[in-house]
Amino acid sequence: MTEHFQVRGGARLVGEVEVVGAKNSVLKLMAAALLAEGTTTLTNCPEILDVPLMGDVLRSLGCTVDIDGGTVLITTPAELEHRADSASMGKLRASVCVLGPLVGRLKKAVVALPGGDAIGSRPLDMHQNGLRQLGASSEIEHGCVVARADELRGAQIWLDFPSVGATENILMAAVLAEGTTVIDNAAREPEIVDLCLMLQQMGAKIAGAGTSTLTVHGVTSLTPTEHRVVGDRIVGATWAFAAAMTQGDITVKGVDPHHLDLVLEKLRTAGAEVVTFDDGFRVVQHDRPTAVDFVTLPYPGFATDLQPFAIVLSAVADGTSMITENLFEARFRFVEEMIRLGADARTDGHHAVVRGVPRLSSAPVWASDIRAGVGLVLAGLCADGVTEVWDVFHIDRGYPRFVENMQRLGADVQRVLGDPTRA
Repeated sequence: MTEHFQVRGGARLVGEVEVVGAKNSVLKLMAAALLAEGTTTLTNCPEILDVPLMGDVLRSLGCTVDIDGGTVLITTPAELEHRADSASMGKLRASVCVLGPLVGRLKKAVVALPGGDAIGSRPLDMHQNGLRQLGASSEIEHGCVVARADELRGAQIWLDFPSVGATENILMAAVLAEGTTVIDNAAREPEIVDLCLMLQQMGAKIAGAGTSTLTVHGVTSLTPTEHRVVGDRIVGATWAFAAAMTQGDITVKGVDPHHLDLVLEKLRTAGAEVVTFDDGFRVVQHDRPTAVDFVTLPYPGFATDLQPFAIVLSAVADGTSMITENLFEARFRFVEEMIRLGADARTDGHHAVVRGVPRLSSAPVWASDIRAGVGLVLAGLCADGVTEVWDVFHIDRGYPRFVENMQRLGADVQRVLGDPTRA
C-alpha cells in the first residue's frame, strides 16, 4: 500500500497562497555552510523532504543539523569529513553541490554521484572541468566524483552552457581559491543571486551576481551568517498556472514577481488578468485560456521546471500550442501521462504539439518527477471524474503543505493509501 492523491475535477481555484523559500536555493545554501566553521542559520526554508535529506548528507560530513519548521541551523566543525557518500546522496540531485565547498575548504572530496528526478541526462563534465581549471584533479571512480588539489588558484572559466549546478560548484570552490576567478556564461537564476548574497555575507568577494559573468576574488576564510532563503519562483508560477487552467483567481505572496516576468506575460497572452505588487501577484482567468507557445531556456527564459504546467494549460486551451524543450530530453515523458487523461498531444524530438480540448478525462497516472506530479494533479482538476496520481513522494520533495494549499483554494484533493498494482 502506497500513498496517492485522489483529485476530483471541476474546481475553480480561488484564494491566497503564501510561498516560502526556494527548493532550488535552500539546498545549495545548506551546502555553502560547509565553507565556514561555526553555526549558519537559514530562515524561510521550505518544509519539504529534500531539506532533511540534505541535512543527512551534511551530518555524514560531521556537521550538526537542526531543523525546526522553516529554520535550519547548521554547525560546521573545524575538521570536516571529505567523503559524501551516504545513502541520502542517491535520493536528491542537489547533493552534488557539496563538491565545490569540500574542494574549496579541504582541497579534497569524494562525492557519490547524485540521484533525483528522472528528467534526463545531467552530466557533471562542466563541474569537473571548472575544478580542474582551478587546479584540482577530478575523476569518476567507483561511482563517485573524486577531486584533489594541492592548492586552488583563480582562473578564467568559460561554461559551454549556463549550468546552474556547475556555476554553483565552481563559485563555492573559487571563493577560497588564491587570486581571481572569472566565470563566463554563468547561470543567472535568482537562486544563483541568492547564493552569491549569502556568500558575500560570509565574507566572500563576488561581483556580477545576476549577470553572465561572475568575478570572484578569493579570500582565506569565511564566517557563518544568518540568511533568509529567496521565495520560490517555481512554486509561485505553479499557482499562477493553476489559476489560469482552472479559470480561477489566485493571489500569490512571498515571491518577487520580477523573477516571473516572462511567465506572467505568457499568461496575459493566454487571456489572464495579472496584477503584480512588491512581494507577489494576482492571476485571474475569466474564460477558457487561449493557446500560447512555450520555449524552455535558461533564465531569464521560460524555466524547464514549468514545462509540465505549460503542457497542461495547452491541453485545455482554445487552439493549438507548440512547446519546445531545450534542456532535459526526458521531460516529455509527462506527455504520455497527459494522453492518458485525454490530452490531444504528440511529441517529435524536442517539440510537443498540443491541441486543446474543453475538458480532460480522469484516469490513473504516475508522476516521474516533482513538477510532473503537480502537473498531473492540476490536470486532474481539469478532468471529469476522479483522477488518481501515483508516486506522489515526488511532490513532497518540492511543495510544502501541497494538499492543504490545494484544499484551501477549493480543490477536492485527498491523500489516501492504495495498491498501485490495481490502478
